Amino acid sequence: MSKTSSSLPCDLCASRKFSMFSELTEEQACTISDNKNMISHRKGQVLYYEGAKPLGVYCVNSGVIKVFKTASNGKEQIISLVKKGGLLGYTALLGEVNYTNSATVIEDAKICFIPKESFLKTILSSGPFFKRLTKALSHEIGVMEEKLVDASQKSIRERLAYLLLQLANSYGLDGEEHQKIDLVLSREEIASLIGTATESVIRLLSEFKKDKLIELKGKKIIILDKDGLVKLSDFYA
Repeated sequence: MSKTSSSLPCDLCASRKFSMFSELTEEQACTISDNKNMISHRKGQVLYYEGAKPLGVYCVNSGVIKVFKTASNGKEQIISLVKKGGLLGYTALLGEVNYTNSATVIEDAKICFIPKESFLKTILSSGPFFKRLTKALSHEIGVMEEKLVDASQKSIRERLAYLLLQLANSYGLDGEEHQKIDLVLSREEIASLIGTATESVIRLLSEFKKDKLIELKGKKIIILDKDGLVKLSDFYA
């Protein structure tokens, strides 16, 4: 069950530095703060459904959200994972179309809902914000193109190794000899992220463990050999 929390002013929000709102002036941040609502969401709750009309945007204060599309057979295809500072729903809002995907909470979250009018007013009044928004849209297109190439040219083994590197980079805990991915994803969700069957993920994770690339503790994954995964993923930084 969702519940409304006392809205934290944007200028005091620790997650703001990670978001596109980081360069807003105090006045612009106040405009957002005066009109937003912060809501606490539990794991499994839906933010919005594919096909619904966007009435505003969502800014993640804490937690993790999965953005996905549902195929005609009911199977999910995860598009992205969004963490603190991330902005959701703005592409549909700016394009004046219904949502083309759905968003669900996969780790308890606090999320600010910003109404359409306030969001559009901020875009018009802030050149730096508009520039960051345009850059984010271009990045999303680039990510989609990269995924299409990976799906056609990279093996499942390479895609899984690369995904583990991305998860370690975004959710890895520092200060340990080995890097634990501090995010619990089901084997089905991992399979959805790389576009394969759950059975293939289970088999490959077992092989990665046998090759001492990773360690498995329940659903948690620990990276043992990052260089080995880089080589396996055919990724060159």
